[in-house]
Amino acid sequence: MRSKQTLSDDYELLDSGNGRKLERFGRYRLARPCAQAFWPAQKDSALWEGADASFERRPGKGWQTNTEIPDSWRVIIDGLRFRLARTDFGHLGIFPEQRSLWRWIGRVITHANEMGRPEVSVLNLFAYSGGATLSAARCGAQVCHLDASKGMVSWARQNAELNNLTDAPIRWIVDDVNKYLDREIRRNRRYDAVILDPPTYGHGRNEEVYKIEDELIETVKKCWSVLSEDPLFLMLTSHTPTCTPTALRNILSSTVPGPAASSYESGEMLLEGKPDVLPVPSGTYCRWTPGRALSAGT
Repeated sequence: MRSKQTLSDDYELLDSGNGRKLERFGRYRLARPCAQAFWPAQKDSALWEGADASFERRPGKGWQTNTEIPDSWRVIIDGLRFRLARTDFGHLGIFPEQRSLWRWIGRVITHANEMGRPEVSVLNLFAYSGGATLSAARCGAQVCHLDASKGMVSWARQNAELNNLTDAPIRWIVDDVNKYLDREIRRNRRYDAVILDPPTYGHGRNEEVYKIEDELIETVKKCWSVLSEDPLFLMLTSHTPTCTPTALRNILSSTVPGPAASSYESGEMLLEGKPDVLPVPSGTYCRWTPGRALSAGT
């Protein structure tokens, strides 16, 4: 089901095509590369030419601005506040294709609270700027937010401050994911939910190399090991082209330690705009729940 735009939502996909995507983040319209959008652009070229800034990965290009844009600005997406900034890689500090997953996380935790579980613990790995962390924390969950980048953890903490979650029970950890999981297993520390969004290729805190094709299976096995005896979910997402919804489902189902009554939901993460704008596939997800899964709708 297509997610609905809300009146307070500062994100909108305006158009896509010819290997590019045109998006609105607050008041600014940005054009960036998008390899999966190899269909023709649908909107008039004037819309694209009116972009406030564009990014190209060719040497000597990078960001080109047509409007004076501040070093950082704030947006509200699904009721969550984020600080955005243009990075050297063309990123902005947010992946809006994950917002339907943030909603789902919030609904699961809220439902658990209503069913008498007021202290849900969540482990968010490769947590980036904290969208999933914020979604869980604003519903009252205790969250461990982990990323190998000190700068990204700092960015996520700023986002927490923007959402009045400075005093929320969030632990901010800068570490290598596999090493941290190994320590948590030895300490017998468990979590009710685990969120895992591994990069295709990345570096740990001490320059440990993470290659998804070499590391993901063992990482997922460790995630199963830190789930509590009464878990809520394990969610795996990816922007790696080979990690299709079926592949992610196969990874989870082939490594799960055992409960017979379980459910898997998988699909594409989408960038979306108004009904006349083609949605853009932007990664995949698979989530496991110990029983019947909640609907993926809004």
